[in-house]
Amino acid sequence: MTSLPPGVLVLRTRSVLAGSLALAATVTVPGVAAADRGGVPDDRSAYTFALIGDVPYGATQIAKFPSWIKQINDDRGVSSVVHVGDIKNGSSVCSDEYFAMIKQNFDAFRMPLIYTPGDNEWTDCHRQNNGAYNPLERLAKLRSVFFAEPGKSLGQKQMNLTSQASQGLPENVQYRIKDVSFAAINVPGSNDGMQPWSGLGYTAPTPEQTAGYKQRTAGAISLLRSTFADAKRRGDRAVVVMQQADMFDPTYTPTPDDISAFTPYVQELAKQAQGFDGQVYLFNGDSHIYDYDEPLAAGSKWLNTYGVAGSVDNLQRVTCDGSNNNKDWLRVTITKKGSPNTLTWQRVAYAG
Repeated sequence: MTSLPPGVLVLRTRSVLAGSLALAATVTVPGVAAADRGGVPDDRSAYTFALIGDVPYGATQIAKFPSWIKQINDDRGVSSVVHVGDIKNGSSVCSDEYFAMIKQNFDAFRMPLIYTPGDNEWTDCHRQNNGAYNPLERLAKLRSVFFAEPGKSLGQKQMNLTSQASQGLPENVQYRIKDVSFAAINVPGSNDGMQPWSGLGYTAPTPEQTAGYKQRTAGAISLLRSTFADAKRRGDRAVVVMQQADMFDPTYTPTPDDISAFTPYVQELAKQAQGFDGQVYLFNGDSHIYDYDEPLAAGSKWLNTYGVAGSVDNLQRVTCDGSNNNKDWLRVTITKKGSPNTLTWQRVAYAG
C-alpha cells in the first residue's frame, strides 16, 4: 500500500449499494492525457485526482495559493485536478487582471486541470464591490481566458475533453478515466445565475440574463444525457458530475429565489441517475463546508422541493471545503475494478 502524504485526514466513504469500505491504496498512473477515451489505465490499478473549490478567497489565500498548488503537485499519486469554481470571494473586483493572475496559477499545475466556473467570477460580478460588470460580459471573458482551447484541459499536461464549444458553452466538458464517465458543467450559485443584477439597478432578471440561463440549462441537460448514455453504452461503473452550485445546501433554508432555477436540471439528473445501474457522484462547492449525503434518497425533503418523482438511491453528493473554511483539498481515488465503492476520498490538510 502506498503511503499517504502528510496532513491526510482519512474518511470512510459509504456506498448506497454496498455498505462501508476502507479507503483503497493509490498508485501513480502514467499516461493521463490519453486516459479520456476508453480507459487506458490498467483496470487493476487505482487512479487519483485532486478536487478543490471556492479558492483562493482574499489576499491571504491568494498569497498561499501557489504553495497549495505545489503541495498537490508534490503528491506523485495525483494524476489530475478539478476546480469546482469560485476562484475569488464574493466581495472583490472581477477584473481582467485577477483572471489573468488565476490563469497563471492554474498553469503551474503539472497535471491536467479541469475548471468549471462559479458565481463569484461571473454571475455576481454586477455587485458594486465587484466592479458593477455585466455578468454575461464577465462569462465571455472567462471563456476567452480559461477556455481558449476547447477540448483541452488547463495545466502543464493537457487532457483531451469533449466540449460543448459548438453550442457556445466551451466550459462544459465530458471525459472518461478508467471505467468512469465525468462531466464538468457550468451550474453556478445565485440561483443558477438568475438572481437579479441588483448592482446594475435591476430587480428582476433581464431578457439577456434569461436567454443565457436557458442556453446554459439546455446545454447542461444535453451534457447529462450524453454522459449517462455513453456510460451505459460502455458499461461504466460510475458517472461523476462536477459543478459549483450546492443545490442541496443544508446550511440554510432556501427560498424559491435561491434555488428554483435549478429545478429542470435536478429533475434531469434524477432521471438519468434512476436509469443508470452504476453509482452516481455529484461534487460541488458553494456552501464551503465539507459534507457527504444522498440528497435525493427516499424520504429526502429535496424530492418535493424539486418535484422529483420517486427516489434516487444511487446518487451520492460531496461538498468540498472552501472560503474561510478552505483548510484542505479532497484526494479522490477511482478504485480498482471490482471494488464495491467506485470512488473513495480523503481530506488532505493544506500545509502552512
